[in-house]
Amino acid sequence: MIDWVALIIFIFFFLLVTVIGFVAAQWRRGNLGMLEEWGLAGRRFGTVITWFLLGGDIYTAYTFVAVPGLVFAAGAMGFFAVPYTVLIYPLAFIVLPKFWSVCKANGYVTPSDFVEGQTGSKTLAFIIALTGIVATMPYIALQMFGIAVSVAQMGINPEVALIVAFVILAAYTYTSGLRAPALIAMVKDAMIFIVLFATIIVIPISLGGFGPIFRAAQEHAAGSPAFHFILAPAQFMPYASLVLGSALALFLYPHALTGTLASASPEVVKRNAALLPAYSLLLGLLALLGYMAIAAHVTPPKAYGANGIVPALIAKEFPSWFAGFCFAAISIGAMVPASIMSIAAANLFTRNIYRPYIRPNYSSREETNVARVASLVVKLGALLFIFFVPTTFIINLQLLGGIIIIQTLPSVFLGLFTKWFNKWALVVGWAAGIASGISMFAAAHNSSIYTFVIAGHSLGIYSALSSFVINLAVTVVLTPVFQAAQIRQRRNAAKAEA
Repeated sequence: MIDWVALIIFIFFFLLVTVIGFVAAQWRRGNLGMLEEWGLAGRRFGTVITWFLLGGDIYTAYTFVAVPGLVFAAGAMGFFAVPYTVLIYPLAFIVLPKFWSVCKANGYVTPSDFVEGQTGSKTLAFIIALTGIVATMPYIALQMFGIAVSVAQMGINPEVALIVAFVILAAYTYTSGLRAPALIAMVKDAMIFIVLFATIIVIPISLGGFGPIFRAAQEHAAGSPAFHFILAPAQFMPYASLVLGSALALFLYPHALTGTLASASPEVVKRNAALLPAYSLLLGLLALLGYMAIAAHVTPPKAYGANGIVPALIAKEFPSWFAGFCFAAISIGAMVPASIMSIAAANLFTRNIYRPYIRPNYSSREETNVARVASLVVKLGALLFIFFVPTTFIINLQLLGGIIIIQTLPSVFLGLFTKWFNKWALVVGWAAGIASGISMFAAAHNSSIYTFVIAGHSLGIYSALSSFVINLAVTVVLTPVFQAAQIRQRRNAAKAEA
């Protein structure tokens, strides 16, 4: 049954951001026929806009749906998202300003541009680009999933809603580029803050306070072996490795780096690394919605399981008009990162696959047009994921995202501080990391935690972290081997010439 009041409010805010998305083409006007203008907004965003853009980029709709859902289903393990988003910002403060400066000085648009400039290897740049696109695709699909969960709660056919959302998203991204999600992000964040403060104030009051909420979660843990109110000793290592591995992977995603490169200066990047932890505080409060749903005796929808618990809780606890506002906030919160992700993937394809391997000589306008079309293809691919791949499998693919993208760390971030690594050693290390990470994921039955048995003790470790260690070890060992081989090759060539 359709909730018409909620739907009308939902449509109003969706139309509002659609208009904003098209108006963004005239905001801070630049030549949108240039990839640097379309894909990076001319690198002119200041502290405030960058804060909203990166906040909308990193804290996605799936974050607002999945983190409380994981807390609802598993308990304390779901809170790993809070410390990892705290841990990442000191690392970002050290790494990202330097990355921005190098990219600005050399006109780099993508992390693959940077890798090619540092190593002189188009092959390695191609590998980094392909890795970024593959890791991003299921992430975009999960933004679509966030929209589907929200509209389904109002009684709307999610497939129809997703097609409409795809058309709107594709149209304003094609027209306005990165300016559209940057402008919409300010509206999105304002809406999300209203939803968050309403939920953490109104719902606890209706349930009698946080005391009864925590007691309900504790009692639920007593009757559910899979749910832990406090981490069990066996979960310590998986929890810690998830925190560290996720922190190392987060800013390697192309969309996070695209938001960073759109900043006006390294000082803007530093200020945002200091300010963005405010979102982590909000995330911690948001995670508590999982416990609130337990206390409110909310039953998750069968089609979406625990991932549908937040919309179900909102529908139960709030009147229809405010529920419609909340669902709009979640859906708009999906469209902002989906826009940035598709732009970032398109930039990678255009700069590091299409230009060097398909059409080396083309104009700046053609480059931008190819990126625009590529962004449409990426979004269409994500939409097809939702329609034809089982939802549980899509979520498992997202877990693979962190395992895949972290393999670019030696080439991208470590490459900022040293040119010692041999380019072929980086390629082999990447391959070893990808192969081991995917093998561990499959061996763990599509779980991101792989259990090692060492001296009779079982240690569960996030596969992204353990596969990255393998990647780095192979790279370090092979670098001197390849360098020695190249030296011998040059000496032999010199002798032959003599």
